[in-house]
Amino acid sequence: MASKRQQGECMKSNKKKRKVNNCEETAELCRVVRDENVKRAVKEAWSLKSHYTHGDLELDCDPFPHCVIKNFISSENFLENLQTELLMLNFQAKSNDLYKFKQSDDLRKQTKPHIAGLRSALFSQFRLWLEEVLDVKLEPTVDISCAKYEYTDILLCHDDELEGRRVAFILYLVPSWLSSDGGSLDLYTTDGHFQPQSVVKSLVPSWNTLVLFEVSPVSFHQVSEVLSQDKCRLSLSGWFHGPSLERHPRHIEPLMSRNEHLPRDETLLLEWINPLYLDISYQEQIQEEFEESSEIQLKDFLREEKFSQVCEALQLAQIQWAQKGPANKRCYESARLDTLPECVSACWELLHSEAFFLLLSNFTGLRLHYLCPADDDDGDDGGENKDKEKKESCEKDDKATGSSNETSIESEPSTPTCCGELRRWSHSSYTLLHDGEAARAEYALDLILPFSCAGWQSEFGGFSCYVANEEDEELLTIYPEDNSLALVYRDKETLKFVKHVNHRSKSNSSTG
Repeated sequence: MASKRQQGECMKSNKKKRKVNNCEETAELCRVVRDENVKRAVKEAWSLKSHYTHGDLELDCDPFPHCVIKNFISSENFLENLQTELLMLNFQAKSNDLYKFKQSDDLRKQTKPHIAGLRSALFSQFRLWLEEVLDVKLEPTVDISCAKYEYTDILLCHDDELEGRRVAFILYLVPSWLSSDGGSLDLYTTDGHFQPQSVVKSLVPSWNTLVLFEVSPVSFHQVSEVLSQDKCRLSLSGWFHGPSLERHPRHIEPLMSRNEHLPRDETLLLEWINPLYLDISYQEQIQEEFEESSEIQLKDFLREEKFSQVCEALQLAQIQWAQKGPANKRCYESARLDTLPECVSACWELLHSEAFFLLLSNFTGLRLHYLCPADDDDGDDGGENKDKEKKESCEKDDKATGSSNETSIESEPSTPTCCGELRRWSHSSYTLLHDGEAARAEYALDLILPFSCAGWQSEFGGFSCYVANEEDEELLTIYPEDNSLALVYRDKETLKFVKHVNHRSKSNSSTG
């Protein structure tokens, strides 16, 4: 269909477009990028995975190939104006299991002159430089956005791999920055399963420095937590797109072993549990509330004297702790069960006992033990069939400590099984959502029983979040509260993570 726009209107539109283009400021790249001899040398070194340095450029291949170019933009005046334009943008707070920071919208169509000028330099001149260095064809458009990291902000361990991403880059526009300010770009080695092992190099942000690396199965890195309370870590980052590097099959972790429950009777409950929760009529009230929302918190769950004993014992040096990883999935400490003090072992025994599973059945209405009556009311009303396999996960969380168990119940009468670990949560602890967890998701009853977290605040992190699989929607958050047993029933489409415990937690007066 012919356009109804008049010819004069078209001419005005074109004139307007030319005016916008004329507003773009030119971003001149540094001399080292324009040097043909340097480009050939970088290309050779990259292909050989060898070290190379020349002036403001350094290529290092340990633990994976990455290039650092200082004084990337020639004009200081351009940089200052670029920084001003960036700080005028609208930033959205971003927070999930992996990160916490503020981010601008995609800058691909941003018309501010210095932002447009830098984008143009990256899309054209620098992209061509990269194509020659890597000997690979890159797409003409680049993902680019601006990020602000402030106190306690972080981006945890990941490899950046996503279909089409070939080269990642970061341009820093930070004030004078020290390693003690945090916010470094940490690079990880990998083990025989291509999983992150340990940080071996930390790049401290510096003004007008560009860092780039190929996105690969071993390009694990993180932005360490920002520790400065008065500095802003401002950066432009994104990806050049092209054919992805070959990926090795993802390592599948073995399942946590499951053991039979301990044959203990109700005398153990009488010894440990607040008598209020052993009252049958109160258990019925709990079950009604639980069945309505699929979650409940039972405050003052253990007898006060027993809870205090466990808290004190968890501080004893005899407990041996081991770091649990890999960092792209989790970071916390787990206790060796054979080193636990007597009262902690007794509490662990309680949570694994047959009597406790029967009590949980009364709390939830779930068939967590073969002696529990089957729920005959479950028909075709859309409710979950109680004869499906169930999993019970018991977690005892301390600011520095925690544990987890599992019980499965099948349609035929069987002995329930459980698995778990005693965990310690402290600064820098977390768990992340990952593909392996999603693939193994099942119906589960999770238990969280925190210890030694008096004075804990939500801004410290360390809380448990439940989210819908492959969605950002947060379904439920459980905050650590001393001696408050949280029960959460989840389906196969619900996943959970523990939010990164940040630097603020060090100001907490309670011990762990």
